[in-house]
Amino acid sequence: MKNYDILIIGGGITGLSTAYYLVRNGVKSVAIIEKSYVGSGSTGRCGTGIRQQFTTREHIVLMRESVKIWQYWEESLPLPIHFRQGGYLWLLRSEEALNEYKNHVRLQNLFGVPSRIISREEIKEIVPDLNLEGIIGASWCPTDGSAYPQDVLDSLRVFLINSGIKIFDYEEVLDFELKSGRITEVITNKDKYSVSSVLLATGSDTKRLANKLGIDIPLENYKHQIVVSEPLKIFLSPMVVDGSLYFTQTYRGRIIGGTDTNEPPQENLDTSYEFVEKFSNELIRVFPKLASVRLMRQWAGFYVVTPDKHPIIGGTPIPNLYIGTGYSGHGFMLGPIVGKLLAHYITHGMFFLEEANNLTLSRFKEGKLIIEKAVIG
Repeated sequence: MKNYDILIIGGGITGLSTAYYLVRNGVKSVAIIEKSYVGSGSTGRCGTGIRQQFTTREHIVLMRESVKIWQYWEESLPLPIHFRQGGYLWLLRSEEALNEYKNHVRLQNLFGVPSRIISREEIKEIVPDLNLEGIIGASWCPTDGSAYPQDVLDSLRVFLINSGIKIFDYEEVLDFELKSGRITEVITNKDKYSVSSVLLATGSDTKRLANKLGIDIPLENYKHQIVVSEPLKIFLSPMVVDGSLYFTQTYRGRIIGGTDTNEPPQENLDTSYEFVEKFSNELIRVFPKLASVRLMRQWAGFYVVTPDKHPIIGGTPIPNLYIGTGYSGHGFMLGPIVGKLLAHYITHGMFFLEEANNLTLSRFKEGKLIIEKAVIG
């Protein structure tokens, strides 16, 4: 039997970021359980992007604050995370889309995000080799960017281990024991844990684990695929978005990107040739010079999606159980601020950002959904 004040289940960006801020807040009795290896879930399978160009106050404010943390982490974490602010370039192909994104930009500007609508000429200055046929403008935010997911997790892991936090890899949660409506023990395939509080930061596994506790969380797992190219000389800084297509270049020189294949919810992470064909055709249409580049590897991960495409963070009907889940494809970019919010919520019983109060599980029962329109891939 092991004893911890706070047990975090899940070794992705939410779990490690929350542990990071618990340590920063002086909490030492913390452990993380991961059923595989750190980064084996959605975090390690994501497309690297970090953006503030969203369509709701909640997402915009949280991402504005998350970018500040990304900037701090780049300077302060023990290992390089390769965070760069190369911008997000969101291509627009109709007057309707242009007018819609003008409204989005006004909202983003209202909450301090420096996005703006730019012309075809300005697009060419940012990415000279784009094919602008059919494109009438773009939404552009120069402070958006990217980071390398596994490098981020490796650096957070080093920080946590150096701070005395235990991370138990390849240990799977099997069950929970409750007394008087509170979780008192977490049972794994290797041990038992006596706990004061539990955080479920388990991505695609959250719904199943919550069901063990009699809690129904409105989540569905959608498979999304990604592909990377051979390494090339660095020539592309921003993330380029064109409909469901997105792509950028990593610090290692590889083109990384994805697109939506409109598959139903599932638990299957098999990759497909159909995805590669669709991605290649969409990429070549907007960036013809990449036609001869060799694609080296593809993989799949889950978007863990809520009905309103916003995360669920905070408390649950069980007083000492907390959740951070349902990012709908945005967990990596939101991870730093959500970790900070959850650490504060667990230790103080409240959020320090007003907008986070709108992202709790109770909103679904209360019918207070907030619909996000800008979901890519």
